[in-house]
Amino acid sequence: MVPVAAAAVPYDCTMKVLVTGSAGFIGSEVALSLLARGHEVVGVDNLNDYYDVGLKQARLARVAAAGGYTHVHGDIGDRALVEALFAEHGPARVVHLAAQPGVRYAAVNPHAYIHANVAGFLHVLEGCRRHPVEHLVFASTSSVYGAGTAMPYSEHQSTAHPLSLYAATKKANEMMAHSYAHLYGIPCTGLRFFTVYGPWGRPDMAPMLFAGAILRGEPLKVFNHGRHKRSFTYIDDIVEGVVRTLERPATRDPAWDPLQPDPATSGVAPYRLYNIGQEQPVELLDFIRALERALGREAKLEMLPLQPGDVPDTEADTSELVRATGYAPRVQVAEGVERFARWYTEYYHPGKH
Repeated sequence: MVPVAAAAVPYDCTMKVLVTGSAGFIGSEVALSLLARGHEVVGVDNLNDYYDVGLKQARLARVAAAGGYTHVHGDIGDRALVEALFAEHGPARVVHLAAQPGVRYAAVNPHAYIHANVAGFLHVLEGCRRHPVEHLVFASTSSVYGAGTAMPYSEHQSTAHPLSLYAATKKANEMMAHSYAHLYGIPCTGLRFFTVYGPWGRPDMAPMLFAGAILRGEPLKVFNHGRHKRSFTYIDDIVEGVVRTLERPATRDPAWDPLQPDPATSGVAPYRLYNIGQEQPVELLDFIRALERALGREAKLEMLPLQPGDVPDTEADTSELVRATGYAPRVQVAEGVERFARWYTEYYHPGKH
């Protein structure tokens, strides 16, 4: 039995929301959506140089132009800064999206992941404890499913075998959140994102890398010989799911069985995990073909083996998110890629589209 979700906060009930990682791809779009709903948003981001700082600044400019936004420049790995942030602004709810992303970069700079994803998340949890909030929604990842091959991935299955340090830190976040939900009664909901793409995306992710290479006439590095399948999920669908989840604080599951513990819920804590992604996976080569059509150029392909830490396929079971929020991703790849390609051309090659 799945617990009945808490009632949503009406859209006319405004509140102050803290969004960490507000200069990021998902964070900036979540901030814009919350502002459009009339909420006050406080954002924090350190604008590090993991990728193009100019792109991050451009995202922030869009958020600031919407009105009702307060930006704090800082690193969530800074304990004193996060404590001061909560003390000064007293958010009612928190969307925690700040993190060191990337599966492959974890093999190059593992300490960055512990600093941002583990220590940084601890500081956010402590802020929620010392300055009580109504709900903490935090980002996890489909990468936590790791070596598991049962598809589609369900929140109710084990995630005990992550294949990358990035995935391990996100798994740690899920466990840390449960402990704080249990000890301090903080409603916590984790969202496992599946391959997010769209306008204003991350330059280190495949859609941006592929688009740039296609337009420059350079070969695309296609890992696993293009046989990956991914639940490519358009950014607008992700944002709608995040906001709807934020409006429904996690609750205890009265049917939770300690003899057969469900990892997606809890009988001792207001805690929940959801997959959020497109349920129809697309093979990477099909995604590339859609991008070729949208850009009007043919791609040159350099076929390479599977990278360490990558999983061959992902497929999301989002039935629990649908049950809780009434929402499932709707934008199909053909439409989403067309929107992304239009933005990419306008942003990076103005006047040439």
